[in-house]
Amino acid sequence: MGWENLSSISEFFLLGLSEQPEQQEVLFGLFLSMYMVTVAGNLLIILAIITDTQLHTPMYFFLANLSLTDTGLVSSIVPKMLANIWIQSQVISYAGCLSQLCFFILFGLLEALLLAVMAYDRYVAICHPLHYTMVMSPGLCVLLVSASWIMSGLYSLLHTLLMNSLSFCAEHKIPHFFCDINPLLRLSCTDPFINELVIFSIGGLTVLVCVLTLIISYTYVFLTIWKIPSTQGKQKALSTCSSHLSVVSLYFGTSSSVYFNSPSTHSSLNGAVASVMYVAVTPMLNPFIYSLRNRDIKSSLRKLIWVRKNYSPW
Repeated sequence: MGWENLSSISEFFLLGLSEQPEQQEVLFGLFLSMYMVTVAGNLLIILAIITDTQLHTPMYFFLANLSLTDTGLVSSIVPKMLANIWIQSQVISYAGCLSQLCFFILFGLLEALLLAVMAYDRYVAICHPLHYTMVMSPGLCVLLVSASWIMSGLYSLLHTLLMNSLSFCAEHKIPHFFCDINPLLRLSCTDPFINELVIFSIGGLTVLVCVLTLIISYTYVFLTIWKIPSTQGKQKALSTCSSHLSVVSLYFGTSSSVYFNSPSTHSSLNGAVASVMYVAVTPMLNPFIYSLRNRDIKSSLRKLIWVRKNYSPW
């Protein structure tokens, strides 16, 4: 059949979180504030890691990539939502919708892979501290991050091409605030079996590998921590994992409820609410979780702010 689009639709309508006019200003202010905090917080984390040589370690290299991913994830969704609210329009072009879907899948899967890589890093650091520098070499770190980017890019491209092969009928209203997979599949006139198969096979297998990596890594981590004789040593080891575990719980807890239900039975409202959590709330909270629970990050941010204050022309 080929990859050409069988639909004559040139645009979709994003119905958003609410169609009530009096709620649009509230939503605009809320999401604009969340977006600004998210971008500023994650860029500060990246800048602190780049400028502070003490943070040039595998753990913070992965954290910088996670912050970049969070920035990309929220930037692929929220600006279009804010623009539509501002101009009082619900329209998104067909090409724009597929582009949004592509970048959303790219950064969404990349976040899951990076969280799994960071769990493996904590496993090596706590369970094999004497071999940490040798195992987590700069080459391996770059390889793990590069492989995560490539896998996410290929998966998002595959989904975009499969979505482009579907035919969409006259009904092209998306009951969501962005072009997500499940709402688009519900609008298809053709059988989306292949798309759903990819979600539950390739997507499910990838997420399963991530979850197993997380479970196995932290099983060994907790067993190792349990064997540490001193309470202070246990607390110090746990403190290096607490931020990561918090982010993992937030991300996987909200996203799993959306994508591992059948599109035909999943509630649009529940999906939209859960999507707000991992598209906007989680990327906003990540910088606070890592900075408030990490003395190195807090110290680096203080030095960064102090230097900028001293060199400010004002």
